Amino acid sequence: MQDDSDPAPRTRGTGARLVYDGLRREILSLALDPGSPLDETSLSERFAMSRTPVREALQRLIAEGLATTLPNRNTVVTPIDFARLPAYFEALTLMYRVTTRGAALKAAAADLSAVRERQREFAAAVEAHDALAMIEANREFHVAIAEIHDNFYFTALFAKLLDEGRRILRLYYSSFDDALPRQYVEEHDELVSAIERGDVLSADRLAAAHAAQIVRQIQEFLARDLRDPIDLSDTPD
Repeated sequence: MQDDSDPAPRTRGTGARLVYDGLRREILSLALDPGSPLDETSLSERFAMSRTPVREALQRLIAEGLATTLPNRNTVVTPIDFARLPAYFEALTLMYRVTTRGAALKAAAADLSAVRERQREFAAAVEAHDALAMIEANREFHVAIAEIHDNFYFTALFAKLLDEGRRILRLYYSSFDDALPRQYVEEHDELVSAIERGDVLSADRLAAAHAAQIVRQIQEFLARDLRDPIDLSDTPD
């Protein structure tokens, strides 16, 4: 007797991927509020599949920090810890500077085609007012710069920090009704230009300024909304 089989045959792993992709998109878009329960039984019914792929998907989300298992063993969407944001911003700013500066140091032998392609994707997402695409393209743009620097530890840490900040960016972009100012695209272009020239000092300065203005505006947005509590249910998908 098999009581944990999928309703329909699937290639191994595709069920877990389907659940993972769906839940990840809802968590990052804030369609699922921080702290929302992620119950295996309910999710199994919702996705019309067994608990095994649901459990695998939840394990991936937990590994990425998007879901958390509580002491009572229930799983929830990881809450956003606003108290830790100052330390997060400090680490994020450092990685912006380290990776951009490092890429400029290696510019002579670097292939910037991947960076330029990610920048085109980011600019297109900004033009389309597609917040989730902006967040994804922004992440890939900065990771591509980090990969030019070619320090595995820096790249891995920066990617982790960018992933951890996705929901904060989603909240922030909503303050513009997803119409992100063109300034962000232009600042990316300036970073690419400095790297291409091998101008280490300018790359460092631009990266620091880019990080500082993002942090400042997010802090101002959160301070404003903490006076008027954030209603995540009204955040655009």
